[in-house]
Formats: sequence, C-alpha cells, structure tokens
Amino acid sequence: MDPTPSRCSVFFDVLPCTSSFDAITHFPKSAQRHSKMVRIKERYILVNILYPPDASKQQATNVPDFVVMHQPTTGQLTPQSLLKALRAEVATLFGDYGSGAIEGNLSIKYLSQATSTFILKIKREHYRLVWAALTFMDRVPLKHGDGKRCLFKVVRVSGTIRKAEEEAIKQARQLVLAAKDSVAAAASGTVPMFAQSKAQAGDAIMVDASDVSEAEGMDEEDG
Repeated sequence: MDPTPSRCSVFFDVLPCTSSFDAITHFPKSAQRHSKMVRIKERYILVNILYPPDASKQQATNVPDFVVMHQPTTGQLTPQSLLKALRAEVATLFGDYGSGAIEGNLSIKYLSQATSTFILKIKREHYRLVWAALTFMDRVPLKHGDGKRCLFKVVRVSGTIRKAEEEAIKQARQLVLAAKDSVAAAASGTVPMFAQSKAQAGDAIMVDASDVSEAEGMDEEDG
C-alpha cells in the first residue's frame, strides 16, 4: 500500500474531532459565519390614489369630500402602466443612478382599482427613491396616456407584506363605515362624526409613515 496519507486522512487529523462524521459536520466558527446567507431586506409601500375634489362639481353633486377623494380608479390602470410611470419618474428625478437602483427589484404585489390602493415591493435601501417619485406624480398612468389628476399618498412602509395588507383592509373597512355614517347623517341632518375621525386618522398614519428610517422605527418582525 502507498504509505502517503490521503487528503481525507490529513483533513481528519488536522481538525480536533473524534470521528470522520464530526470532521464533516463541525466547521470552525469563522467558516460558519462566512457561510451564512445574507438576508435581502425589502420594503412594502402601501399607497392610496386620492382625487382632490373639484369645488364647483362638489356643490352641484353634494358628495362628501372623503367619498370623492377615495373614489374608484379606472380599470385602464394596470400594474404595467403604473410601473412604467414610476420608472420614468425615478429616471427623471435621479437619472441613471435611480434607474439602476430600482432595475429588477421594483414590483407591484397588489393593485385594487375599486379601493384605489396598491402595494409596492422594493429593496430597503432604495424605497425612498420610489417614495419621492410617487410624490411628484400627479396623473393616473393609463395604458394609452395619462388619466385624471390625482395624488399618490404613502400610507405605510413595512418590512413585511402582511403589515401592509392589514393596513389596507383596515382602511377599506373605515371607508365603508364612513360612507354609511355620511348617508345616515344626511338623512337625519346631523354631522357625520365618523367621517371626521377618519380624516384625522389618515393624517396620523401619514405622520407615522414619514417618521420611518432605514435603521430604526420599525417593528422587530418588519426587518
């Protein structure tokens, strides 16, 4: 037999192990640290499409402001047209840097024309670029050109899509209750109290979202 030790036997002799199995399964801690996969942290942005009421039309129809602002969006708004408009706005504001930053990692996880709500997914380090682009967009991006004037309001920034979905459901329920309250108030001639509290709650949510920083200000599970 060849007295030269094999590579395997040398490997087993060097490591402080009691068996061949231990040599395979017990690596130095430094190697274990480097072998860990890096978690890609992402942000989910919940956005409302709002339609500022026209004063002249509002007097003619006598529709409450919050109903006009949260009206449904046309079905011609698609995820593709929304992404195209967002990418164009980011490129306008931040040039090649912005385009490269969001390339391949910006997507729409949820879009509801009925509630004028959508959820964006983007890497954590670049979500503020998308937020800035939404602030400057003032038209509904349709398949063929722009639609009516609107505002894009960021309601929540979260590290998990579950948190964003919960907020979207909560908002939808509040809008339904506010609409019913407004109809009942109009019939009885009283002031719709729930509609007023809904508007105040919306302002509070916006302040909470704007206070979020990349390193802190989020729940533990939000990442």
